[in-house]
Amino acid sequence: MTTMLRGFTTVTFFAGDMAAAREWYTAVFGAEPYFVREAGGELAYLEWRAGDHQHELGVLSSRFAPHQPAGRPAGAVIYWAVDDVEAAYRRLLSLGATPHDEPTERGPGYVTASVTDPFGNILGVMFNQHYLDVLAGA
Repeated sequence: MTTMLRGFTTVTFFAGDMAAAREWYTAVFGAEPYFVREAGGELAYLEWRAGDHQHELGVLSSRFAPHQPAGRPAGAVIYWAVDDVEAAYRRLLSLGATPHDEPTERGPGYVTASVTDPFGNILGVMFNQHYLDVLAGA
């Protein structure tokens, strides 16, 4: 049997100010993007790899968005695994994000929070015991 959804490859956010997005996400990841694409002499796409499985976060210039920006935070919330939700949440706020959903225990072994990045995208962080169990091969 073929599995239709095998895991995510790239999460794509949009930004109107690509230079500011590059600076902000470089601060978040502590590294420059590993992939940069220009179009018409302007930044068009940036991509970072992060985490245990080297998942990709891409930032695409809003001029290439296949839909109109909502004008407010919108979209699916992708939760990135972190060891300390409160510390990650506070760090993102210190970098200029705004609160979206404060750290909340959702059940034993599950804590989530989310922020809105300076470009209107929702960035989630989560401590998830199941993630750690899978990673450990349990």
